[in-house]
Amino acid sequence: MLHRRVLPLLAISLLFSVACHEVHFEPRGGAGEIDILDDLFSLSVIDSETVIASGYWGAIYRSTDGGKSWTKATTPTKSLIYDISMADEKVGWAVGQLGLVLYTDDGGQTWIKQSTPKSEQGVHLFSVQAIDPLRALAVGEWGTIIGTKDGGKTWRDDSLTVSVTHPQFVWLTVHDQERIRNGEAVFEDVGLNDVSCLASDTEKCWIIGEFAYLFRSEDGGDTWERGEILSGVKVAPIPLAYNAIEITDADRVTIAEFAQGIADKQHLNIAIEPRVSAREIKAFGKQDDPFPLFEIIEARTQEVQSAVEDAGVLSDRIRRRGAPPWDFEDFLEKDPDFLTRYFESRLSESPQIEVTIAQNPYLFSVRFADENEGYISGLGGVVLRSHDGGRTWRYEDIGRKSAIFAVHPFSGEKAVIVGEKGLIRLSSDGGKTWQESSDPIFRTVFTFMRGVSFVGDTGYIVGQRSLVLRSDDAGRTWRAVTPEKSLIVAAAGH
Repeated sequence: MLHRRVLPLLAISLLFSVACHEVHFEPRGGAGEIDILDDLFSLSVIDSETVIASGYWGAIYRSTDGGKSWTKATTPTKSLIYDISMADEKVGWAVGQLGLVLYTDDGGQTWIKQSTPKSEQGVHLFSVQAIDPLRALAVGEWGTIIGTKDGGKTWRDDSLTVSVTHPQFVWLTVHDQERIRNGEAVFEDVGLNDVSCLASDTEKCWIIGEFAYLFRSEDGGDTWERGEILSGVKVAPIPLAYNAIEITDADRVTIAEFAQGIADKQHLNIAIEPRVSAREIKAFGKQDDPFPLFEIIEARTQEVQSAVEDAGVLSDRIRRRGAPPWDFEDFLEKDPDFLTRYFESRLSESPQIEVTIAQNPYLFSVRFADENEGYISGLGGVVLRSHDGGRTWRYEDIGRKSAIFAVHPFSGEKAVIVGEKGLIRLSSDGGKTWQESSDPIFRTVFTFMRGVSFVGDTGYIVGQRSLVLRSDDAGRTWRAVTPEKSLIVAAAGH
């Protein structure tokens, strides 16, 4: 069993956003129309008239008439279902809390539990992608990536793990460090929030999550490569003399300009990483007494950190990389190369301090219109755009800081995003500019909208208190198909 951490922000934002409305949820048995205002977190649109939505308390609803009527499916759980994905009109998967995986082969009318390597670990699963009736991928907390190629009979575990050379290694407990040295798997403390594959070429897949984790695959998820966010804000490494610590006034001005340039971009942090020369390691980094070298490294970090803080960036946005392992002696017996490996990680041709952007956006959703053109949405109004299949990404400005939970790109230059407090924006120029919807229905929606998906020009939005909206003109206009308009307004009351 993994040690539980605080429930990731994705789950928190969804669970507690209803608190101010004093809604009391009770389970209702049997099938029929929607009889409770379940929060809906996800949807899968099979065709213009067939849509399946999932959410609170194990709820899965199915409509085959474009949302005019809904049937509540039979599910063997009362856990939250975070995501649902249909491979075709019959086969699909849903995932949720505590390793929940559900499977259907009758179009979503009934669901059964499937067992995965994460079932016993109690890991929350946040997203699933049904690639075809036999293949699916799911992701979640603790770096979870699992996949099946036999309809869910077996699942392989490709989750992100920590090695002795991984940056997270030094922050692990002694017990977990020992497990890694013994060859056991210790998973990364990172939440992966969405997985998506291209409908027209299911070998092209993408994964995103917190801390700017971005991955792309060209083989249906068998292997993954890391993507990169291009921030456009850089500063050259600060050179230092041998055994020197203080930076110049000119360097302080450069750091200040750099810091002020991202001060209002809360998804960007500043990373400080000191480097030492081989001569310094030889003189001050003795195996039996490395503390003089540790003190040089620490002092160089503090020198730049003070300049960053003087420029107005708070310490909680500063990432100190390559910190000295002051307790190195605790590791030498089991890992005699520990100290040598640390010295090598700090080595450069000459003494210097690297000051770089540390990408820290919390990402919710990734979708591609084709093999090259894709979008990512995230916390704080973050929208990322890729033109090269997810190899590189750049930020787009929507003019708002609200959470954006979902994005759907169309072929060409159109895209729609939805988020908290009734946020919806449309772009017709590939994400360069975003406009508010002119549809008056959004004047009455004050709750979160968690999912958006289209088949052709017909699409649906799902959200809080059983909100389901439908568009038949590629998102220009919308109508509520459930609940009634009066209930949408009532959801905004306090």
